[in-house]
Amino acid sequence: MMLDRDRCLNFALALISFGAVVSIFSCGHSSGQSNTTSVKDQLPEGPVHYARVTEELIPETLDLTAKVQADPTKVVRIFPPASGRVATIEVKPGDHVRRGQTVATLNSSDVASARSDYAKAKIETDRAGHAADRQKLLLEHGAAPEKDYIDARAQADSARAELARAQQRLELFNVSLSSDTDRVSLISPAAGVVLDVSAAPGEFSRSLDSANPLVTIADLDNVWIIGDLYEKDAAKLSRLKPVTVTLQAYEGQQWSGHVDSISGALDPTTRTLKVRVALPNPKQLLKPEMFGTIHVKVGAHKALVVPAAAVIREGNATTVFVHSNGKTEQRAITTGQSVDGKVEILSGLHGGEEVAAEGAELLQGGSSE
Repeated sequence: MMLDRDRCLNFALALISFGAVVSIFSCGHSSGQSNTTSVKDQLPEGPVHYARVTEELIPETLDLTAKVQADPTKVVRIFPPASGRVATIEVKPGDHVRRGQTVATLNSSDVASARSDYAKAKIETDRAGHAADRQKLLLEHGAAPEKDYIDARAQADSARAELARAQQRLELFNVSLSSDTDRVSLISPAAGVVLDVSAAPGEFSRSLDSANPLVTIADLDNVWIIGDLYEKDAAKLSRLKPVTVTLQAYEGQQWSGHVDSISGALDPTTRTLKVRVALPNPKQLLKPEMFGTIHVKVGAHKALVVPAAAVIREGNATTVFVHSNGKTEQRAITTGQSVDGKVEILSGLHGGEEVAAEGAELLQGGSSE
């Protein structure tokens, strides 16, 4: 009797354990299903908006490669006035200099020779002047012939001319008449920015044989933009045509101006004409040799356009997603210029077709129905 009771108890405990396992399994299965649904509900599904391919009037723009150049009429090249050894260089490229500022000094034997010539000429002028005065006095008292007085006066005039020549030479060297040094100071004749320095202290410079200036200075308050106009586009441009200038150094900025001149002869090497645009440069942001572009509006034409966001560029391929007959397909296109957030379509699309303008990236990797 006791044995049967134990068997019943063990059987009941087994049933209870089985029920608990089934309950746990059911709860786990239900919880997993709930989590899967929750994750699925959180998957992003960005909207794709479509726009029609339309025909619009597109302005034709002529883009000329260009670079900044200092106005040649405001570029000062300072050559040494005398041969000698460079003593000091007082400036360096990029420095702003004022008119009359010393930019370099030289020690020159030419200056010593010129100063000696001036001293001799001054002595000779004094001697000849006294001799002429003496001959004049003798002539007035009848003690000397008039010929002697004329000769003495001619000698005095010649001496004064030689003195003036020696004095002018010293002034050309920028040396004071009372100075006793052989040092020459090179003075800037105009205010501006130092573009180049082609010498260093200790170098010997010859005034007549030197092909390069010691210092080059330019006034950059106004600069030239020089562009290349190809022969085939020559008829599209004329003097005083409004233009816009952009520079690689300043993305997003532009300067407005007009065509000042077009060269009268074609460059035989590049087959281009030089186009000049003068621009004010008060902040001196435009620096010589900077690269840029001259943009000129030369007309307009009708063309198919799509929003710029619709165009997908991958390597050398340019495509859009076209929606037709309830399906979306990726199609290769050829584009032209971009204007005001729209892209000109040269081939691949027809007017009235619909392209994915927003969310096109969500369609990449296959077509969508």
